[in-house]
Amino acid sequence: MLRRLQPFVRQFHHQLQELHSTRAMSSWCYLDGFALRQFNDETYQGTRIATSPEEFTATVNRLASLEDLKDGYAPFCKHVFVENFVGATCPVVELTDANKHLLESAYKSRTPKELPVLTRWIPADKVEPTPAKFLDVILYSREQILAEREAMKSDEPVPDCPWGIISVKAQDEPFETPMQPITMMRNALGKDEGGSGVPLDRAKYEASVEYWKTHAPLA
Repeated sequence: MLRRLQPFVRQFHHQLQELHSTRAMSSWCYLDGFALRQFNDETYQGTRIATSPEEFTATVNRLASLEDLKDGYAPFCKHVFVENFVGATCPVVELTDANKHLLESAYKSRTPKELPVLTRWIPADKVEPTPAKFLDVILYSREQILAEREAMKSDEPVPDCPWGIISVKAQDEPFETPMQPITMMRNALGKDEGGSGVPLDRAKYEASVEYWKTHAPLA
């Protein structure tokens, strides 16, 4: 009896191994803790994700692959653009004479370990949001995330995935839009202050200023 069952047992183990292998191959990215604020922080100034972190990550892994990665501002940064499957609205508006008076500002930090910096925004309840066409999923390499964890003396674990989602931007363009000037400044401060350590590129900074002096995030 056992001898007759052995071929079926071997086949079952083989199928189980294939399933585990497929799951491992499909999970090319994970959601880094830095991005959780987009799911659970009502004061976050940017794209809010109205689904669970687990469901969001699984969908990104299904909709895209390593072959879809686009270069970012540094070798350790990549982008992948997917359809807006969470119904997120555009978190940025163009400034006009009709909405400039709605601008607010304050000194804020993204995490408790970062220095507060001056930011500005328009309260989201003051304007009518519009649905975005795409999600710009921004990823850092596992090596970069580990380096920043070490610099910030953080013991948050890092999964064994090659890429970690560190931010998500809802937008109408299927390409990268300029990061805010203050983000570039923070990156240039180095990993000890919560940045990536990438030096300031004057041309990219000036291009960012040109965009953001006529736009503002919603929060």
